[in-house]
Amino acid sequence: MTENLPRSESLPHPRPLRVLAAMSGGVDSAVAAARAVEAGHDVTGVHLALSANPQSFRTGARGCCTIEDSRDARRAADVIGIPFYCWDLAERFREDVVEDFVAEYEAGRTPNPCLRCNEKIKFAALLDKALALGFDAVCTGHYATIVTKPDGTRELHRASDMAKDQSYVLGVLDERQLAHAMFPLGDTLTTKEEIRAEAERRGLAVAKKPDSHDICFIADGDTQGFLAKRLGTAEGDIVDEAGNKLGSHEGAYGFTIGQRKGLRIGHPAPDGKPRYVLDISPVTNTVTVGPATSLDVSALTAIKPRWCGTPPTGPATYTAQLRAHGGETEVRAELLPSGTLEVTFTEPVRGVAPGQAIVLYDDTRVVGSATIATTTRTTTIPA
Repeated sequence: MTENLPRSESLPHPRPLRVLAAMSGGVDSAVAAARAVEAGHDVTGVHLALSANPQSFRTGARGCCTIEDSRDARRAADVIGIPFYCWDLAERFREDVVEDFVAEYEAGRTPNPCLRCNEKIKFAALLDKALALGFDAVCTGHYATIVTKPDGTRELHRASDMAKDQSYVLGVLDERQLAHAMFPLGDTLTTKEEIRAEAERRGLAVAKKPDSHDICFIADGDTQGFLAKRLGTAEGDIVDEAGNKLGSHEGAYGFTIGQRKGLRIGHPAPDGKPRYVLDISPVTNTVTVGPATSLDVSALTAIKPRWCGTPPTGPATYTAQLRAHGGETEVRAELLPSGTLEVTFTEPVRGVAPGQAIVLYDDTRVVGSATIATTTRTTTIPA
């Protein structure tokens, strides 16, 4: 159990650190930076310019990375009383996050760009630059907890407020990255409403700014339209499990496993029940649909594992999370000598797609993550 372990961000640090606070222009990162200052650290704020066209990445509460966001971040830094810089990482973001996102959909997989951004941008490109400049840690407004054990090693845990927990998208962080990470919001019994009230007390103008939603570089939320502009249209068939053509589409990349809406099938199923996307074949440009029961997955294999500490040995029982806002499910998992993670579910789950991340937990501790490569259905789709 972890309840009695010291939580590093809730206690005064034994020595002041040079901290680089990533400030998105939102309320969470602003309060995180302010708390780092309050804890006695030497804090510098930095806003990451991730868009080559900073006018385009926000529509109301959607998206981020606009000139407005950089100005909000600068104003917050001024109120907190810390130096502030804007770093241009747009090209790195385009290559490592946006292009990867497009390529994954083109290959029939379902990626999570937030995990990729944390892995490649915030805790790789940003952290590497911070360490090269003499900073000790990168501070962000993520809701997660870092626990420092008596031997000095660090563990990543869920946030105290489960409603805001973001440990899933941080499951890609390795031991080195955790050693230089700081999440001041995650280890205190604080709700989002209290964070906004705290921001208002501190005089931060972002106190009432809406949270950003969906994918930051698709400000209007139209993922299919975004992909169509980059991949073009390619008409293909929508078929049932027996291979019978039910309709057509303009690009298999526009569908995800488990999707129900927008299938544009002209006639109902014989049983009158809804149909869901069961399989996406980029080779034949075919989308297979069927009943919800055909989505049940009993096992999966995952690749490219990343461990938040020492890799596990032998089979063990964990809980797993399969999407950012999903619940936990019990699994049996084993890391094979090949580096592949084999996972068996205690009870079948639905809507599991290759390309998604599976994050393993031991109670509240994040064990690590991997990218889903294949799934085993309880019912088999005919070839």
